[in-house]
Amino acid sequence: MNPESVAEHRDYLLRVAYRLLGSMDDAEEVVQEAALRAARTETEDVREPRAWLTRVVTNLALDRLRSAPARREEYVGSWLPEPRVGDPWSLQNEDPGDEVVRADEVSLALLTVLESLSPAERAVFVLHEAFALPLSEVAGVVGRSEAACRQLAVRARRHVDEQRPRFDPDRSERVRVVASFEAACVTGDLVALASVLDDDVLLRADGGGVVKALARPLSGRDKVAATLGRTLAGLESVVIERRMVNGEPGLVVHHSGGIAVVALVVAGGRLTHVDIVANPDKLRRVDQQA
Repeated sequence: MNPESVAEHRDYLLRVAYRLLGSMDDAEEVVQEAALRAARTETEDVREPRAWLTRVVTNLALDRLRSAPARREEYVGSWLPEPRVGDPWSLQNEDPGDEVVRADEVSLALLTVLESLSPAERAVFVLHEAFALPLSEVAGVVGRSEAACRQLAVRARRHVDEQRPRFDPDRSERVRVVASFEAACVTGDLVALASVLDDDVLLRADGGGVVKALARPLSGRDKVAATLGRTLAGLESVVIERRMVNGEPGLVVHHSGGIAVVALVVAGGRLTHVDIVANPDKLRRVDQQA
């Protein structure tokens, strides 16, 4: 296949692979392997390059997803997807084009929910729901009948709808709450910090056994506020950046010991989820300059 065909669809293929795998490292490896297979395939054997490449990338990702449970069992502490950190955000009105950029992202919280699907359910959900491929095409990609894919899609959608964190539809409200959370972190005001947390807020932290992090998720406003307060008090030379994280307002925390990315979910004017990725293996793409 012509290398230009692969280059033309590379961004799209990376988005597919990232949603399937939750890791840009894995996504890039899968797309690279697909490119190598394409180079060994005669052009006349491929009628629709994008569809052919989607099938190859999906099946390579499925191979990795099937081995993921064993790898997760060996993982130290909570596993969170690799975050995608974007441009800074502010309280000011945004550029209308930013909405288009965010539409191309998927929240860290939703990626975590997708981890609980079977590999086949995840593939069908991502291709059909996120990329709007008709089930007839999805069936050809995953090698199952259209009826089987329809059943997988129904099960996956039901599970995701049940587990997906709810969030405030008003982006200005989400930005306001995250800004208040940031201010409380900067000042160390535990009362202000607790005031922006939901009663049942969930805190998850991924250190990957490389840096110190929570061994398991923690819930409850008082517990989470106290834990965050102790953690921040124990850091030196802290600088907090306002950065988009998977299309939503988040924070990047720089400190003398390294870096952490904080993804947040806002619902009902309060934070319901606080996800902290501190595993340096997942943060190599994050701009290190405060």
